[in-house]
Amino acid sequence: MPRDIPVGNGDLLITFDDRYRVRDLYYPKVGRHNHTDGHVQRFGVWADGRFAWVEDHSWKRDLRYKPDTLTTEVRLVNESMGLEIMSYDVVDYHEPVYFRRCTVRDLSGRPRDVRLFFHMDLSINGSPVGDTANYDPSTSAVVMYKDDSYFLVNACDQHKCGIDHWAIGAKRVGGAEGTWRDAEDGQLGRNAISQGSVDATVGFNLQLSPHGQSYVTSWIACGHSYEEVKTLNQRIWEKGPERLIARTEAYWKLWSRKEPIDTTPLPEPIRDLYYRSQLILRTQIDNGGAIIAANDSDITHFAGDHYSYCWMRDGALVAHSLILAGQSELSRSFFRFAHDCIGGGSYFLHKYTPEGHLASSWHPWMIDGQKILPIQQDETALTIWALRQHYEQFRDVEFVKALYNPLVIKPAEWLLQYRDHNGLPMPSWDLWEERRGVHTFTVAATIGALQAASAFARDFGEQDRAAAYREAAERMKGSLRRHMWHPERRMFARMAVPLEDGTYRLDMTRDSANYALFAIAGFDPRDPAIRDEMNSLRDRLWVKTSIGGCARYERDYYHQVESQKTEDVPGNPWVICTLWQAMYHIEAADTVEELRLALPLLEWCVKRALPSGVMAEQFDPYTGAPISVSPLTWSHATYVSVCIQYLRKLNAIREKSRSRQGAATQQSAI
Repeated sequence: MPRDIPVGNGDLLITFDDRYRVRDLYYPKVGRHNHTDGHVQRFGVWADGRFAWVEDHSWKRDLRYKPDTLTTEVRLVNESMGLEIMSYDVVDYHEPVYFRRCTVRDLSGRPRDVRLFFHMDLSINGSPVGDTANYDPSTSAVVMYKDDSYFLVNACDQHKCGIDHWAIGAKRVGGAEGTWRDAEDGQLGRNAISQGSVDATVGFNLQLSPHGQSYVTSWIACGHSYEEVKTLNQRIWEKGPERLIARTEAYWKLWSRKEPIDTTPLPEPIRDLYYRSQLILRTQIDNGGAIIAANDSDITHFAGDHYSYCWMRDGALVAHSLILAGQSELSRSFFRFAHDCIGGGSYFLHKYTPEGHLASSWHPWMIDGQKILPIQQDETALTIWALRQHYEQFRDVEFVKALYNPLVIKPAEWLLQYRDHNGLPMPSWDLWEERRGVHTFTVAATIGALQAASAFARDFGEQDRAAAYREAAERMKGSLRRHMWHPERRMFARMAVPLEDGTYRLDMTRDSANYALFAIAGFDPRDPAIRDEMNSLRDRLWVKTSIGGCARYERDYYHQVESQKTEDVPGNPWVICTLWQAMYHIEAADTVEELRLALPLLEWCVKRALPSGVMAEQFDPYTGAPISVSPLTWSHATYVSVCIQYLRKLNAIREKSRSRQGAATQQSAI
């Protein structure tokens, strides 16, 4: 089930499913720990003897955000119960506190006795073993804790602070379903404490006049000790939750609009999703610098693992979008994180936890009895390339100075060494993490990295290194053309597999990742070979259904929906692959008319996004339903990048046109 309307602040992340149930709670790192373990946190309403959980079919749900904020705006209507609820969720921009403000309105025209119930089914630090839940009379709150993770649940309405009633008990042991069942009669048992595999449900009473409304604001305060969450709870009481919610809304409006980027040339729906994408991808970035791929725990049931890791490839490309958007502090944090992950080494391994530790991997260290490097070389290369993009945007010499040797020179020297007799990279795993060989994407990323390292070395006065990196990049570009271009088919290979005689066997599968030839390696997008390559990718990988969009590659098997009609449906459509085609139109454009070819591809993303603006990794080619993780950080980052590239190219074309007109006017005057 896809996640929707995530809210967070880089320390605390809350995700919801499409039925408006909290599903993931990450603290104190985005991506770790998930204190729900993916279990449903229920929300229900009792009114005049009737009860309905929010997932019940009687509710109509509309999940969105307030404009330019990370505050949700959720409308829930239950006509049979005669109730409307406007619910606003937000994580404070500074403190680890999740707020929910619910305004309940009567639709029936009579006085109402309404009770709201919030269910907490935590597995603290990823396990329910040894959890404790207790009612604390000094704060009128329920506190759940284990080790150094504490969660205090409390609330205020317009008359008082403190929860009205609660239930604490066992779950999923000895036949116990959980305390959420206690809420269905509108009463909770008020057990004071329980330990082990426990949950808790808290309730709030509201009295409504005919057609009137009332509200309650609840919160979960997170901390590392009992005293810490009690102190935080006291600050909330003193300042007032409404004031904290208001300041957070103001902060995110400032954050998302701080750069003086004129987005008015973009159609309004595209422009709105640009700002929304910035905010959504921010929720997936830990304050320690780790850019997490996705935090949708449902993928665990499919793959036995999750996406809550930092892949340096994804991280570097997301960092590039942050650079383009002017979010320099976030890109700096990522490069500091990368510095810590690479340590004293010369290359990155598969992926890393939010703390910077080596994460789970399926890349072997040995194949057929031979030792190999379990790497995706593009991850190391793209980090160097992205760091150069950061420097050229912000010119922060002092920042780059500390990274020059560990994150530029050492990896670049390794890239020089890890080449074959033709000057191409040695085999590694591809960006899709599925096959090992010499990949066009990896070669392009390495060319971009060597060009970046050459520019850095030149700036730092090391002319010999600058020349060595530049020459290696040029040789690699030439080898790529000689060995991975198929002149008869007018297309680049996806991958070259080295043979014993020193030649290569080419895999000519069409793969969207070959966009990197112009986007990273610097090949001229107007080069006939690049033009033919991108046209071929568009023709072969476009999904020929009413949904459209570009697949990753031919006969893509990951979450495959269509296995028979692969000529029409080569794979599921992906956001990033569709937007890579938009990038090509932008880079190749000489006129405004040519540039506008990118707009339908941005509009495709708008159509595929949920009403909230959240975009998944991929979609069902027949229904358009989200597939795999949602939101995918890379999807939103690529959308941000393409929007800014479009605006920059539009300005460049207009400036060129003005220069020509000025020259023509001057010539006519002469």
